[in-house]
Amino acid sequence: MSEQPNQLKKLNAIITDSELAAELRIKAIQLIGKMGTHEALLNLLELAGNEELILEERDLALQQAREIIMSGH
Repeated sequence: MSEQPNQLKKLNAIITDSELAAELRIKAIQLIGKMGTHEALLNLLELAGNEELILEERDLALQQAREIIMSGH
């Protein structure tokens, strides 16, 4: 169980590192969305509210969060 929070932390670090390529940050957001857990949902909502991310990344985080909600989590 502790592996998933560590994975979320690593993916979150990738997403918030503005020096990394946008494609890599977007892929990390998609990976969090595929986790489909409550923790992933909360993380995505936090990312959607992060004004330091570009609009496309924030919108994708919100879309991924919406998909988790629609799946029943």
